[in-house]
Amino acid sequence: MRAPTGEQYVLTRSTPLGAAEAIITEVAASIRTLRIGGIDLTQPYDEGRSPAFGCGIVLVPWPNRVRDGKWRLGGDLQQLDITEVERNNAIHGLLRNTAYRLVSRTESSVTLGAVVFPQHGYPFQLDTTVTYELVDDGLRVTHSITNESASDAPVAIGTHPFFQIGDVDTEQLTLTVHGSTRFPVDERLNVGDEIPVTGSKYDLRSGRKVSEVNLDDAFGAVVPVDQVTATLTAPDGRWVGLWQDENFPYVQVFTTRIFPRIGGGFTTGVAIEPMTAPADAFNSGQSLKWLGSGENWVASWGIRYSA
Repeated sequence: MRAPTGEQYVLTRSTPLGAAEAIITEVAASIRTLRIGGIDLTQPYDEGRSPAFGCGIVLVPWPNRVRDGKWRLGGDLQQLDITEVERNNAIHGLLRNTAYRLVSRTESSVTLGAVVFPQHGYPFQLDTTVTYELVDDGLRVTHSITNESASDAPVAIGTHPFFQIGDVDTEQLTLTVHGSTRFPVDERLNVGDEIPVTGSKYDLRSGRKVSEVNLDDAFGAVVPVDQVTATLTAPDGRWVGLWQDENFPYVQVFTTRIFPRIGGGFTTGVAIEPMTAPADAFNSGQSLKWLGSGENWVASWGIRYSA
């Protein structure tokens, strides 16, 4: 039987930290596995199921939510399909169930491509690729988007990796996020105005135990510290972290205690999601990229491990 996420692209590389392996899926170009030296750095999921909570998938042409799936293009109201029915929002873009084509592949890297075709609420066509490359300390991810429409197209990029240090209880890891602002949300998880985190429980710049937080929040004004923007750190000092280039000034952090564990049961999951724009950017316009006809945009992020 074919896996629900299609072809599984297995990447391998020898690194100073041990053998590295990643498994990237055909559907949604998801990171299904990333491990170095036998340590899982992302939350793996079973090949026989779709990724829970959008684990590891690519989010284009918008991450997070568009309120009610509505936005205006000029003066014309656009209505996206409602994909978060319980909250009446359009969530996580238009490629989350799309099969990507293989563009190129080496032992340690793969490039996958997918087209966003014009559809309800998004009358544009984009040619997209994503490259995953194992490097000495983790994984480098590079997105490329070309606007194949006749007019300018609004675009934002996000991804949905769940981080961990596989031989440590995730609840005992310390979460650090180097963002000085936050986007509060309402009961439907739609964002309000950006506010400072200083003095609030959402100031994670000095770190807090995962066991102490419950989050589904976006952070802005993200400034790298030692080249990473967010980390999970074990009691023994090992850490796994997110790095982002200048195109990714936001990070979403989501925690759940019901991430399905391979073999049965549940575990704690921590998604640390790089985003080029915050939620509902089609309406706010904040950091939304308008690609001209024929214009190409390249943006990168990655996962770094320190043992």
